[in-house]
Amino acid sequence: MRTTFEVDDRLMAEALAATGLQTEQEVVELALRTFIRLKRQEEIRRYRGKIDWQGNLDEMRKD
Repeated sequence: MRTTFEVDDRLMAEALAATGLQTEQEVVELALRTFIRLKRQEEIRRYRGKIDWQGNLDEMRKD
């Protein structure tokens, strides 16, 4: 999908330097993937302490 928008030059330069990516497109795509992953983690965290799990984690790790 082709989209045009303006991004703060300093912000983009900092993102390029921090990630080591070569293009602005790569930075934007990484940012979107990261945002989506964080939102999914946030949704999963809502279940913390609400699921009754029984088992032996140490035993499961041996398999």
